[in-house]
Amino acid sequence: MLWRSVVGKLWGTILLLVCFVLLVLTVLLVEFFENFQIETVENDLTKVAKQIVSVTNDHSNTIDVLQISSELIGDETKMLVLHDEEIVFSSLSDVNNQITPQFLKEDKDLLKVFTDEKIVKKEMMLPASSDEEKVSAIVVGIPLELNGERDEVFLVQSLESMEEAIQSTTRFILLAAGVAIILTTIFAFFLSTRINAPLRKMREAALAVARGKFDTKIPVLTQDEIGELAIAFSQMAKQLKYNMTALSEEKEHLASILSSMADGVITFSKDGTILEVNPPAERFLQGVYFEKGFSPEGSKNVPQVLMNLFDESERQGKEQIGEITLQGHHWGLIVSPLYSNNGTIRGAVAVIRDITDERRMDKLRTDFIANVSHELRTPISMLQGYSEALVDDIAGNEEDKKEMSRIIYDESLRMGRLVNDLLDLARLESGNMRLTYEQVELMSYLTRITSKFQVIAKEKDIKLSVDLEDTKIEWDFDPDRIEQVLTNLIDNAIRHTSKGGSVEVAQRKSDRGGLIIYVKDTGSGIPEEDLPFVFERFYKADKARTRGRSGTGLGLSIAKNIIDAHEGYMSVNSRLNEGTMFSFVLPMRKKSK
Repeated sequence: MLWRSVVGKLWGTILLLVCFVLLVLTVLLVEFFENFQIETVENDLTKVAKQIVSVTNDHSNTIDVLQISSELIGDETKMLVLHDEEIVFSSLSDVNNQITPQFLKEDKDLLKVFTDEKIVKKEMMLPASSDEEKVSAIVVGIPLELNGERDEVFLVQSLESMEEAIQSTTRFILLAAGVAIILTTIFAFFLSTRINAPLRKMREAALAVARGKFDTKIPVLTQDEIGELAIAFSQMAKQLKYNMTALSEEKEHLASILSSMADGVITFSKDGTILEVNPPAERFLQGVYFEKGFSPEGSKNVPQVLMNLFDESERQGKEQIGEITLQGHHWGLIVSPLYSNNGTIRGAVAVIRDITDERRMDKLRTDFIANVSHELRTPISMLQGYSEALVDDIAGNEEDKKEMSRIIYDESLRMGRLVNDLLDLARLESGNMRLTYEQVELMSYLTRITSKFQVIAKEKDIKLSVDLEDTKIEWDFDPDRIEQVLTNLIDNAIRHTSKGGSVEVAQRKSDRGGLIIYVKDTGSGIPEEDLPFVFERFYKADKARTRGRSGTGLGLSIAKNIIDAHEGYMSVNSRLNEGTMFSFVLPMRKKSK
């Protein structure tokens, strides 16, 4: 882990750099010292040789001078004097007796002493016996004139002592380099640690900021670039906290707006992946998924109808409007493309509105005039026709007059019922109707109401029954208004049930403590497309709108408003050719005995 850290990398870099520099310096120093020693020895030997030549020329006793000179130059330096390739004087030991005039002339550099009378300095390997190693030495050759004749003087000095000195110097240099490396290691580690300390603080702060702790502060330990970096990082964290807070507030604000919207909103990418959805849109998607027969949890793509509108908007470059019907609800769809910064379309936003009420109101507005005119036109026409017949005395006898009068009377009653129903409905919808609550014993109450229809049920061979979950239950409600509701529901059930069917009036307790009363029949049922409109005024599933017992089309609307006035709710479930069940729930006002 050390080599992967900044401390390890910086420490290793400094150490490698210093080691490389010290290695180069050590090699150069050793080479320089070796060359310096050799050059010094060569110069000294040359100087001594010149002095020997000078002293020898000044004295007549050559052998004595050479002997004295040999003793003066020391034991490490050996002297050899030649005359016509014969050894005149030699201080070489037996070890070096391999140095002969022939050996000296075989070297092309030393040959110049004999031929060119030049001073020659050379480092060379001296010959040795077979059982000994060759010795490295410096040989200096100088031409010499003795008594008018030319001779040659060769000084030989072994490099063993110099090599020992060089080795000692090299060891010293290497020791100094080792000490320098150790000191450099300590210094580099200390420096790396000092540099890395604020970096570690910034790393810890960065990790804390990444975890969402934007209040993390970095201590400024130095006033250099690292300190400035710490200040800049602290300012960045503060600005980042401000931006994140602003983004969070904006996101919450947008989410609050989307969640409080009555219309559904879906944003999706170009490939159809859902990005954002609000609660009304979720209800729409659940309806779509249910219609398609698969679970909404496993799907992340928008319905195909929205993708079709998106493809069309992408082609035309503007929003597209559509409509879809699901589970008896009408949905209006508006898909608008979303553009990126470079002008390309990156997705779309779909606004979904439940327009069921609008469509229902449009239908009601259209049907209201037609229904009222239809319901009033027939009795008015009959009143007008039969009254004209009576005025013109068309009736031949009293019995015909009575029949015409009865018809006029029945039609006037029918018109009165229609007007009264309209007035009752207006009062209910305006909230001006007062309810008279009483404690009612349900068993006798329901039995009394159903008994009024027993004769009609027997005539149609329909079984009319009452089923109570609790035969002793009592409840608070307006008995007259609830009787009006039950009368309408039972009458409709008998009227739409064929011979041999059954009608059941039952009571159950709701899980939330309310009272449930339902009227269930085995009649013709209501088509699915008519279910959302059965509680609307003048709406009839019987499109023929026949006279007689077909009713005014206001009974269910009045019944629903009465239940709403009791703060309850009414619902209907039906299957075509299988039967219908109307149920209403009354909230609890008093516990049953």
